[in-house]
Amino acid sequence: MTTTTITKRDIVIELSNRTGETQAHVFDIFQAALDLMTEELAKGHEITLRRFGTFEVKVTKPKVGRNPNKPGTDMKIPAKAVVKFKPGKEMKGHLAGAGSDVEVAH
Repeated sequence: MTTTTITKRDIVIELSNRTGETQAHVFDIFQAALDLMTEELAKGHEITLRRFGTFEVKVTKPKVGRNPNKPGTDMKIPAKAVVKFKPGKEMKGHLAGAGSDVEVAH
């Protein structure tokens, strides 16, 4: 299966075509929405978009790893915040309907 990457520009162009708004106007609104979501996630807030999914911040546990350049040396890997996405029911339905054409990473 070949994966196609859809960029922010692709989304802006499609939204502009669907709404009749200028690409510049759509870009400003889309970027403002992304900025707002980023700010809220940075505060530790969960973002739920009905019919789409939920973004939430999870903090990984600190762990001990190995440095491949120094195999006998342990490295401390600090805890870090990561954003997780959980698809909503409608998105899951669309992905399931796509059959074997779509691979979903877990």
